[in-house]
Amino acid sequence: MGEGEDITGEIESLERRLGEVELRFMLKDENDKRDAILTIHPGAGGTEACDWAEMLLRMYLRWAERHKFSTKVLDLEPGDVAGIKDITVEVKGEYAYGYLKSEVGVHRLVRISPFDSGARRHTSFASCFVYPVVEKTGEVELKEGDLKMETFRSSGPGGQNVNKLNTAVRITHIPTGIVVTCQSERSQYQNRVNALKVLLAKLYEKKKEEERKKLEKLEKGKTEIGWGREIRSYVLHPYKLIKDHRTGCETGAVDRVMDGDIDNFIKEWLLLRTS
Repeated sequence: MGEGEDITGEIESLERRLGEVELRFMLKDENDKRDAILTIHPGAGGTEACDWAEMLLRMYLRWAERHKFSTKVLDLEPGDVAGIKDITVEVKGEYAYGYLKSEVGVHRLVRISPFDSGARRHTSFASCFVYPVVEKTGEVELKEGDLKMETFRSSGPGGQNVNKLNTAVRITHIPTGIVVTCQSERSQYQNRVNALKVLLAKLYEKKKEEERKKLEKLEKGKTEIGWGREIRSYVLHPYKLIKDHRTGCETGAVDRVMDGDIDNFIKEWLLLRTS
């Protein structure tokens, strides 16, 4: 490697660090420094939508890796043919929630379907939701009598005991109707701990939304994963373009974005919120 390449590498590294400093300067909300819980749900469309949800999952896992955040799958329901029907991931690292909250909403994919023998163009939708991890139960009122816990056999991959014993856990918060499941661990106890963590995060976010008087709008957005609700479009055919409809930020570097390079979209969204 020559001297010129060394300098170029140092400049790129410096630019990345400056970019991170600039982003963190915009993260001033009380929850921004927290870890995050990310969930991804495919919209209507069967295998196509499930595959798109898995593509988004890979994008966020690669993004987390770029930022040296650790990730842990708390719950996973695989698709019948390909992809995923539902995924819950914990992302641990300083400002994980502050960054990822920009990704809440519906993501739309346009491409030639690899599952269509006629090689036709398909449009798929998937929704992302992000919650701050609640470190203290005192931040949310959680009563044992409000919880309904059920156990069942894990449907995902795992060892012999995982698939034979009732290690998976489903917890329903009766007053709100919020349901969470966790089945990634071999231990029922650990799945219960993880499920409670996800439940607390969702209840905390619900509480904050109620305080901001925006809960009704949020719930409406959650149930309509389709046309007119998308925050970002990922077009792979007949041209390549990814565009954020909230900020107007766009790029033709589709492969880079799908490999986790989404910081420009995050930055533009944060700038829009702070302007």
